[in-house]
Amino acid sequence: MPWQTIDTAIAEALGAAYASRDRAPVGGGSINAAYRLEGDGYAWFVKLNGADQLAMFEAEAEGLRELDAAEGLRVPRPLTWGRAGNRSYLVLEWLTLHGRGDWAALGEGLAHMHRITAQRHGWHRDNTIGSTPQVNTPDADWVAFFGEQRLAFQLELAAERGHGGELMDAGQRLVDGLGAFFRDYRPVPSLLHGDLWSGNVAFDEARWPVLYDPAVYYGDRESDVAMSELFGRFPRAAYDAYDAVWPLDPGYATRRDLYQLYHVLNHLNLFGGLYAGQARDLIHRLLAATKGS
Repeated sequence: MPWQTIDTAIAEALGAAYASRDRAPVGGGSINAAYRLEGDGYAWFVKLNGADQLAMFEAEAEGLRELDAAEGLRVPRPLTWGRAGNRSYLVLEWLTLHGRGDWAALGEGLAHMHRITAQRHGWHRDNTIGSTPQVNTPDADWVAFFGEQRLAFQLELAAERGHGGELMDAGQRLVDGLGAFFRDYRPVPSLLHGDLWSGNVAFDEARWPVLYDPAVYYGDRESDVAMSELFGRFPRAAYDAYDAVWPLDPGYATRRDLYQLYHVLNHLNLFGGLYAGQARDLIHRLLAATKGS
């Protein structure tokens, strides 16, 4: 393991001597190996992957720094990253996390985070959603951005993995008619976590909300909220507090399916056919909604 190289990088970033004396594996992730490093009065969370995955860690570090500008939310601050032999690594601030905390503070903080906006949708660099590439070429047109860089991109990946045919045909019809969902709604490019589900949210020792493992870009805030409802919703207090700061548009109830489709397609591409039926159901429900609009 490349611990000496990582210790040296930590020391350089700190501007002080550092040597890790305890290195314990941390479970829970499916993409990276993870460890807690401890030594010289510091503790760090270290992610490891193949040397060819450094760009993924660079984008994650930049995303965390972008999210760190949001008031009311906490993220693990990145310290350093790089390559060590056949590994790439990312060193983050160690935070002791808990599953319970102030959910209302989370909702309020998310609404304020979404108030941070850019001129165009996307970001200055591509990143990943899980281990899938996520293209973020800036575009002032949200319909074009989401249609091509989110839905069409995932549909093409699915076709390459043997899930073309009806899924691809119906999905392309949905992309072609996407404007029907935005006739009376023009989303601003909000700062997004990008992969906002309960597994990427926790609370620090003061029970303050913490976000991690982002897939940052600027886009419709509804997509973050929709993702938070896909794999088990947050407690009601989070959504009530969000709406108190910035209420959602009435059309969100329909567009929620649209934004969840992106993540269901990504899960299909990551984990296989288990998600194919769910993706088809969402696409056909959305196509039916366009006919009724």
